[in-house]
Amino acid sequence: MRLRKQPLGDRNLVGARVEDTRKKKGMKQKELLAQLQVRGVDMNASGLSKLEGQVRYVTDLELVALADILEVSVDYLLGREKGKF
Repeated sequence: MRLRKQPLGDRNLVGARVEDTRKKKGMKQKELLAQLQVRGVDMNASGLSKLEGQVRYVTDLELVALADILEVSVDYLLGREKGKF
């Protein structure tokens, strides 16, 4: 597992929670990307890495798909409620 080389950005609220939840579920970025593709969200590995690093913005469609895939609420990803993790 590679460690993040850059500090977290400030372009989204959800990146850190997406990464944390994904890792707690034992899911690799590649698996998450595949599930996003199935849901019609076109994102590459670099895009997901930047999203998790909070250096790129997140669209509403991506946010909903991520919440569904990770089995958490949109409010949880936004930091508006505590999650099951």
